[in-house]
Amino acid sequence: MSAAATFDRRMLEALVCPLTQGPLRYDPERQELISDRAHLAFPIRGGIPIMIEDEARPLE
Repeated sequence: MSAAATFDRRMLEALVCPLTQGPLRYDPERQELISDRAHLAFPIRGGIPIMIEDEARPLE
C-alpha cells in the first residue's frame, strides 16, 4: 500500500506547523505537508507526517 493511500487527510485538520503553529497544506504528489509561513515541507513517510524541523525540506 502506498503512502498516499495510508495518509489520513482528516489528520491534516488537527496538525499545525511545529514552528509557526500555522496551517499546513497537503501535497499529494510529493507526499509532504507544506508550511507556507515557515517555508518548509515536512515529509510523509509510510503515512506518518515527520514534523521535525531537521527532516523538513526548505521551500524555494
